[in-house]
Amino acid sequence: MDIKISGNKNPVPKVVLAGRPNVGKSTLFNRLLHKRRAITDPTPGVTRDPVFADAVINGKKIRLIDTGGFKLDRESSPEGELEALVVGRTLEVLKESNLIILIFEAGEITPEDEEFIELLRPFQDRLLPVVNKCEGGRREADAWNLLSYGFPKIIMVSAEHGDNVGELEDAIAERFGDFHYEDTEAPARLIRIALLGKPNTGKSTLSNRLTASASSIVSEIPGTTRDVVEGAFTWKKNDFFVLDTAGIRRSSKVNENIEYYSVNRAIKSIDDADIIFLIIDANEGLTDQDKKIASLAHDKGRGIILALNKWDTMPQIKNAFEATQDRIRFLFGKMEYAPIVNISAMDGTGVDVLLETAVRMYSQLNRQVETAELNQALENWLVRYPPPVGRMTRFKVKYAVQTSVNPVKFIFFVSHKESVTEPYVAYLRNCIRSSLGFSYIPVEIELRQSADRHAGNAGKKPERQDRRAKKPDRG
Repeated sequence: MDIKISGNKNPVPKVVLAGRPNVGKSTLFNRLLHKRRAITDPTPGVTRDPVFADAVINGKKIRLIDTGGFKLDRESSPEGELEALVVGRTLEVLKESNLIILIFEAGEITPEDEEFIELLRPFQDRLLPVVNKCEGGRREADAWNLLSYGFPKIIMVSAEHGDNVGELEDAIAERFGDFHYEDTEAPARLIRIALLGKPNTGKSTLSNRLTASASSIVSEIPGTTRDVVEGAFTWKKNDFFVLDTAGIRRSSKVNENIEYYSVNRAIKSIDDADIIFLIIDANEGLTDQDKKIASLAHDKGRGIILALNKWDTMPQIKNAFEATQDRIRFLFGKMEYAPIVNISAMDGTGVDVLLETAVRMYSQLNRQVETAELNQALENWLVRYPPPVGRMTRFKVKYAVQTSVNPVKFIFFVSHKESVTEPYVAYLRNCIRSSLGFSYIPVEIELRQSADRHAGNAGKKPERQDRRAKKPDRG
């Protein structure tokens, strides 16, 4: 599989927020971004995967990175192993940074703080110590004790209330005063992919394989991913942007604030994506929760690919995949158009097919049909299956226009809109898919009452409506 990481030849500086758990890294991250991007909660250890976002500080563009908390005591347990993964990933990000904002909590220095200070001695020239939770001058006298650890300067802030954050922004901008960022490359046409599914189906494993990185922490513990983890890669000259999301459980099982916010972020990623890779554990098969996730994406007009992961662990039986496809189609007829691909995120089997399908799907999402071509096809559809004739179902389909791409939407102008039956709308939708090249994607149809029922001059309507139609964003 030929995947390479996308990157600008002149990258923006990386500014990493680091420190022990619960010192306010994510709150400061959101404050510097001027929006809520990272999940914040009083529970220690909320952030696990590094969270990336572009920010502009005093006119300087930077890449801001929030990291998981550094813990000194890690138990010999699955949770302890996860904490070790979080620390390991944090250290990797620190090595790649241009500036490290080392955050302490106002008060006494803890053993974890001291260990982190010693660990970061090799990066002394890029350290900027910040003491958080100093609102109204709280515990500033204790904060000055940090100077005894060899720091030439400290900044005291309140990320929650915004105290002295302007001073911190000035210090960040000053560090990159001689840095000039020039985006010399044309903006890429990115295919935005969101990885959704239940917990522990292999979303993070697939994300890491696609981006050829370890950006997402992979663990056997369900619910490891909390924030949305972003990444980019190029495959066969196609640029992708991938969003790895938290596993979505049934709402009745979501009983913690942290998971509630994680699930909401995952669902919101549907709005930010072109295509959804719905990751399904092949051993478990399609579940009701998978259906709910797919329905959310369908209703928003997103492309959806059902990716049966862990296929390498399935019994090697002849025609097993075809049988599985048939069962899914039987159980979930609403998604009969959605491609089904079997993959192994662990060893990469089927990932090429998955990406090839995504490229074709993206092309369909952005396909625009000319009004003349559409109405010529409509004439054939009406001849093949005329509207039903009856006292309560009599109507005529006058003409149609495509009003948007990605999501794809058509408007059909009809007489007696209330008489149009759902089966006939389904017929028109199937005709659009099969005849006009939209076989992989959801198609929205809106019915509008034609203003001209009797004048017999419907032929003039398509031109007027076409001029008024919303010009699609060709992306």
